[in-house]
Amino acid sequence: MRERTDLETRMNSILKLESDMNDAVMFINMGEEEKDEATVKEGADQLKILEKESAQLQFEALLSGEADHNDSFLEVHAGAGGTESQDWALMLSRMYTRWAERQKFKVEELERTDGEEAGLKSVTFQIKGRNAYGWLKTEAGVHRLVRISPFDSNARRHTSFASITVYPVVDDSIQIDISDADVRVDTMRSGGAGGQHVNKTESAVRLTHLPTGIAVVAQGERSQHKNRDQAWKMLRAKLYEAELKRREEAAAIEQINKAAIGWGHQIRSYVLQPYQLVKDLRTGHTSGTPQDVLDGDLNDFMHATLAQKAYGGAEEVNDIE
Repeated sequence: MRERTDLETRMNSILKLESDMNDAVMFINMGEEEKDEATVKEGADQLKILEKESAQLQFEALLSGEADHNDSFLEVHAGAGGTESQDWALMLSRMYTRWAERQKFKVEELERTDGEEAGLKSVTFQIKGRNAYGWLKTEAGVHRLVRISPFDSNARRHTSFASITVYPVVDDSIQIDISDADVRVDTMRSGGAGGQHVNKTESAVRLTHLPTGIAVVAQGERSQHKNRDQAWKMLRAKLYEAELKRREEAAAIEQINKAAIGWGHQIRSYVLQPYQLVKDLRTGHTSGTPQDVLDGDLNDFMHATLAQKAYGGAEEVNDIE
């Protein structure tokens, strides 16, 4: 039923696009016959809008993975470098929150570990919305920042790294069997805001899947019981994502880079000094307005990555754009 609903939604979008295009063409033809420039302009303006809608539908058609339509978990982890990288992790968390808000997605913070001086060491969000995982999976990897450090009294240029991990929220109808014997359960005091109750009781829960080493932490709720339930959902989701990756590997689909957070492993560079540029190292797509990107303007980068995966090469990506 979910697949049927999705197909109906796509078909209705295409039929509406076709109907609106015919109306726009009719306006232009009418305007030309009656020599009414205003009517011609109205039809032409409508065609420009429809061109953008058509491009969006084209990219959405690339979201054909098994879990692409699901909600998504997104984790941000600071790399080596102390305060610099932790501040960069905070900037990235803000960037993805802003992007989700632009898409009218709902964002829920599940876990957060603040840095000692500024920024954060890690944060986990659940992002709810149609195709959330399909879009966000293009962002997984290491992100590099070059800037004049606000924490350096000598105003020197610093390079910082942070990693993004993305995995789908598993639908309740998908059964992921996990043996209790394969999971270690640890409880701890929650960090960050939340009041005395959260900080003084061991309400946070960490689950570690021993065969794979996959670990998750949930501390967003006051209740240990609720955090435990959330942690199990996250663990099932991560194991499900691992299985999806194994299938992708078998089909020779590009894998998400899980390399160390540092030099030579980044997927994207954000340069604020000595010039202004954001460049995706996988697709070659660039933006000369880093502040817009950091404010959540990420769709062009996501489109380029999806197109490259589907059509396999920078030339094809540029043709689509």
